[in-house]
Amino acid sequence: MLKEWWQNRKRKKVERIIEDIKSIKIQGARNIAKAALKAYFLIPTKETKNKLVHARPTEPMLVNTLHNFEHLGKDKTLKHFDDAQEKINSLVYSLIKDNYVIFTHCHSTNVINSLIYAKKNGKNFEVYNTETRPLFQGRKTSLELRKSGINVTEFVDSGARIALRREQGTRKCNLVLLGADAILKNGVINKIGSGMFAEIAYDEKIPVYIIADSWKYSSHHIKLEERDFHEVWRKVHPLIKIENPAFEFIPKKYIRGIISEFGILSLDNFVKKIKN
Repeated sequence: MLKEWWQNRKRKKVERIIEDIKSIKIQGARNIAKAALKAYFLIPTKETKNKLVHARPTEPMLVNTLHNFEHLGKDKTLKHFDDAQEKINSLVYSLIKDNYVIFTHCHSTNVINSLIYAKKNGKNFEVYNTETRPLFQGRKTSLELRKSGINVTEFVDSGARIALRREQGTRKCNLVLLGADAILKNGVINKIGSGMFAEIAYDEKIPVYIIADSWKYSSHHIKLEERDFHEVWRKVHPLIKIENPAFEFIPKKYIRGIISEFGILSLDNFVKKIKN
């Protein structure tokens, strides 16, 4: 009876984690991967792994983490996240100059941690950030950065052009740092809006860097997630159609480099490093 009760409890915990991943209650590829690992520890079966893999279709880090766990084990898998972040922190630190204005979008654990590290180690800069509709993940980014003493200005998503270039009293951005949900051989997938912002930055000659753990790479086709239209407009008129794409593709043309535990590399060189 006790054994059955304990199995039921573990099953409910796994189901809760899967639901939290689906609903974006758990945000950020790294946090999602760690949560998936926790769920898999509770019930390490093929069925659990399959459910976790299909919880978010645009999260190769989740898939790679579960795969790597099988031959690395728990301790080395968890250590990888911290080791990768430490290397990324030092690389981002080297890019930031005093008085820089840095643009970012949505919520990326790798981006936030590297900016907080730079601030704690004496870099003086400010951040322009977008609110990231419809779920406002950008607000979480702004709060975390401000809590660490970083000056942040929040923009509506449609004001990103004003944020990136000198207009209406703002300063022109020096650097764009974006996270990634998936790194592919010909570009990067990140939160909707990222491709548009990267294109504007490219036209303005502002370098765009993708900050990401190498475990976000995928050699497979990645389906771009379309989320529930109620996130956009809960009580919409029944004859109005709502599109709610969660992610978009950033062509490699607009990306100056990938900042990962491998270093600061062009996308082509990053992919070569992965394959080797």
